Amino acid sequence: MTRTLLSEAEGYELLNHYGIPVPRYAVVRTADEAGPAAEEIGFPLVAKIVSPQVVHKSDAGGVVTGIASAAAAQEAFAAITVSVRAAYPGADIRGIILEKQQEAGLELIVGGKTDPSFGKALTIGMGGTLVELIRDVAIRLLPASDDAIRSMIHSLRGYPLIAGFRNKTPRDEAALLAIAGALGRMFLEHPEIQEFDINPVILYGKGGCVVDARIYTDDSAGLVQGEAESVALPDNLFTFRSVAVVGASQNPDKVGYAICRNMLGFSGTLYPVNPNSAAILGRTAYPSLTAIPGQVDAAVVAIPAAGVPAIVEEAGKKKIPLVIIVSSGFRETGPAGKALEDQVLATARKYGIRVMGPNCLGFMLPKVGINTTFDPVSPRAGSIAFISQSGAIITTIVDWSLPEEIGFSAVISVGNQLDLTFEDFIQWTGTDPATNAIILYVEEIRNGRRFMDFVSRITPVKPVIVIKSGSSTIGQKAASSHTGSLAGSSEVYLAAFRQAGMIPVRSIREAFQVAELLASEGYPAGTRAVVISNAGGFAVLSSDYAERFGIELVEFPDALTRELDAVLPPNWSRENPIDMVGDSHPDQYAKTFDVMIRHQDLWDIAFVIAVPTAISNPIRVANEVIRFSTHTKKMIVGCMIGGDSMKTPQRILREAKIPNFPDLEDAFRAVGNICRYTCRNANGHPGCQKEPPKP
Repeated sequence: MTRTLLSEAEGYELLNHYGIPVPRYAVVRTADEAGPAAEEIGFPLVAKIVSPQVVHKSDAGGVVTGIASAAAAQEAFAAITVSVRAAYPGADIRGIILEKQQEAGLELIVGGKTDPSFGKALTIGMGGTLVELIRDVAIRLLPASDDAIRSMIHSLRGYPLIAGFRNKTPRDEAALLAIAGALGRMFLEHPEIQEFDINPVILYGKGGCVVDARIYTDDSAGLVQGEAESVALPDNLFTFRSVAVVGASQNPDKVGYAICRNMLGFSGTLYPVNPNSAAILGRTAYPSLTAIPGQVDAAVVAIPAAGVPAIVEEAGKKKIPLVIIVSSGFRETGPAGKALEDQVLATARKYGIRVMGPNCLGFMLPKVGINTTFDPVSPRAGSIAFISQSGAIITTIVDWSLPEEIGFSAVISVGNQLDLTFEDFIQWTGTDPATNAIILYVEEIRNGRRFMDFVSRITPVKPVIVIKSGSSTIGQKAASSHTGSLAGSSEVYLAAFRQAGMIPVRSIREAFQVAELLASEGYPAGTRAVVISNAGGFAVLSSDYAERFGIELVEFPDALTRELDAVLPPNWSRENPIDMVGDSHPDQYAKTFDVMIRHQDLWDIAFVIAVPTAISNPIRVANEVIRFSTHTKKMIVGCMIGGDSMKTPQRILREAKIPNFPDLEDAFRAVGNICRYTCRNANGHPGCQKEPPKP
């Protein structure tokens, strides 16, 4: 790959072609040329070094501003040349560019980056010399409509500076929109451009101007990782009546033993395969797949990697549609392992077999007793699908889920994704009637555009929550441009997730809190919330958390306040949050709920907080919360907070599929995560973006 930085003059020429405003400029190669060129452009001027080796020009003494005469232009030429040669002795100095110095205005950055998984992305942010310190940017994968770009601009923390902050004159937002849109088209129409920085874009009350264009090209343009053949997923691929385990064993220390043990709860037929055993765990064993007398719907392979290609060949002859390769020793080990993977895939394609893995844990469907993993425990049945790129994360989560009483519709380990990928499993769980919410643990997406296409079709009907590992900047190479620094791989992933309607979270705990809430309550219609509490301290805290996580505590109209006056003690808070005071009886919860049911057009989310008191009777309160939930279509969030006395009411809510948050901050964070990226659109389907729709 040959990476080339266009000269600023070359960049300006390209920008001019797209109607993007740039300063008047000229490139001069001697001090003698500088004087006449300066007079023709007009003063004041800026002089900058033209050299492919000098990226950060100011740091090398390669910029002089405020040039007011022809003589000063000649002096600037000499000064820049001396400074750059001292800083970069081997630099190829191709001249000095003289530009008309622009008036001061609001400085922004518009950039573009080509991500190896997701392709071309556009970045818009607050610019200038502090751009990487401020890091106020919005990122979106291209193409992007004018509405999408406008949404990016509005999402910036610094947007009030554009709109007119503290009675200052508004900046020309339409000019910024036009510049960013033209840059996006330029980026898409020139596959050789791999990255660009426009910093700054100077925005005025009327119009704007691009200064300092930095555009990179390379000779491998347009290549995006993972643009591989896509094979349709059969509808009945995960419907099993029989499963074979190749590598089944009577030795409790072997993986094949653990898989067979876990599959004993399977209601279909289990076929252990081991040429040295007649029976394993009470089931008849067979010497090979072809020796099995009946049809086999799936084969789980747990033998050394070298023997796997032959097993896949045998599975093809047996017409087994799905092979789950638990074995490791493939691409993750180097070239020899990659060659084994290629052999397996070629054989699978020859026979029309789908392959899960290799180097995967397998998968679990608790409702039907399928557990093809060697995990020592099996999870409860539930409505959350968990799809993970890490087998170790799965075993930990399943173990953690049991005391937490969290259930799963499916637990899937994707492994090396030789054939079946995240997208295939998302498609399947998206149409699975037992799944109400999907959680992804992602390390790498191999085909970002295909991933987004699949997920975008699922998020309008089912929530998809995602945790992306590897977001730390430790160990990453220094970026050669501002955009490269601001739009790193992790940032592009997050932008893609949000664009596809997913909900990114920072931890496993957050993921399951959000998933449980959405699986039970669905998306709220908006962010308007009421808080009902019997503890003043928690009511005050809820106000703080609502502000922190972007949740709107609605103001009560007089009519609603009067109705609450009639059912609550005289010293209640008389505002939202509703503090019913510490001696509140369950009847006061019930009457407050009745008022809120009658006025449910005023709110979208209700947080119900209950703490132990001498007369609170939290079990009755929990049952009243259930009644409240059944009489509204709004999101009800339980916050039964306390120790042992709250265990039973918490269980009552859980059995009624109303999530409870024993930590109030967790409750507001979970709802904030949901509301931050998603909403409910006009036809009632969740998962829409908080931005204008594409035309």
